[in-house]
Amino acid sequence: MDTSAQGEAIVEAGWQAVRADNRVHAELIDAAYAEPRLRQLFPWTGMAELHFSRCTGHPWTWDIPYIQPALGGGYWVSGPLRDEAVGPAATATHAIATVVKRLPPDCGPAFVGGPKELAAHEAAARAQIGAWMRRR
Repeated sequence: MDTSAQGEAIVEAGWQAVRADNRVHAELIDAAYAEPRLRQLFPWTGMAELHFSRCTGHPWTWDIPYIQPALGGGYWVSGPLRDEAVGPAATATHAIATVVKRLPPDCGPAFVGGPKELAAHEAAARAQIGAWMRRR
């Protein structure tokens, strides 16, 4: 199995686990899964929050906003860090759109591995691009 297929399988298993753990409203999971840019990321839950990671390995990345239920209904988008608030969202669809607007640049399919391996991979890719640009 190649890395792409392996990553897709790991991410899909993550989505199935998030559905099964019942920590997050099903409508929110459905809305996130319906968005292709989020469906390719690794989902995880904590404290009734839905998070998205750019890598499949734990500890997951904290560079994408996350969604939690708001008191009185609707949702609240925060992050990417715990002390950063984005704002309220009346519906799951609005919360998802808010997260998508704040995705990091070049946020592609989840990387197979942890954040250290992801950082090394990204650094190598930047170095390769830099070398290519210098040769031009």
